[in-house]
Amino acid sequence: MMYGVINLCKLTESIPLCDLGILLTSAVCHDLDHPGYNNAYQVNARTELAIRYNDISPLENHHCAVAFRILSNPECNIFRNVSETIFRDIRAGMIQLILATDMARHNEILEAFKSRVDNFDFHNDEHLTSLKMILIKCCDISNEVRPMEISEPWLDCLLEEYFNQSDREKLEGLPVAPFMDRDKVTKPSAQIGFLKFVLIPMFSALSKTFPQIEPIMVKPLIDAREHYERMQEDMENGRKKAENAAAT
Repeated sequence: MMYGVINLCKLTESIPLCDLGILLTSAVCHDLDHPGYNNAYQVNARTELAIRYNDISPLENHHCAVAFRILSNPECNIFRNVSETIFRDIRAGMIQLILATDMARHNEILEAFKSRVDNFDFHNDEHLTSLKMILIKCCDISNEVRPMEISEPWLDCLLEEYFNQSDREKLEGLPVAPFMDRDKVTKPSAQIGFLKFVLIPMFSALSKTFPQIEPIMVKPLIDAREHYERMQEDMENGRKKAENAAAT
């Protein structure tokens, strides 16, 4: 997805080559060795990762650490030919972007970007950093941009991951997030709010800087929201029919 966004938005014309490398590598590494249980579980269960990273973005910190452990292997170090100074910049940039994928920081990062959109300056380091953080966030949660025949099976996998976590949380007496509870969540209920309040606003903000993503990314998100709204309506109608049949 990141490669596609870089090309669609013609970022090679506006972003330094080193930053493009940081974007691509961070996108590849941002979920390395994900255990299948989110940060809330890590913290509430007091896992080794939560203890190691003091409850601060334990998963994202772990993904960074694994990435640089791999890069420390000479056979895997794609940056071995850059200077020490440039490598320090690459490392700092990758850490910054991977940590930005923690959804606990979503509003903070989105509002910072929106405050700069109307007067965006590619030569301003703060503006560029804000853009890179939004880009990796968009790519991280971009599943619904894809055609429905591709995105929906992946959604099924994601929901099963959520349900596995909530099942474990119930067994361990830990707090359960409502959006992960298999007894409360349906596919449309999981997606409508996420599309309406997270995905569409974020991609729409990005489209103000790059209008070319509107038909290719924003419109599919709106179509996906409408698809799940119809699915929810159909499920509700089916439930009512079943209740009426049972009553008679």
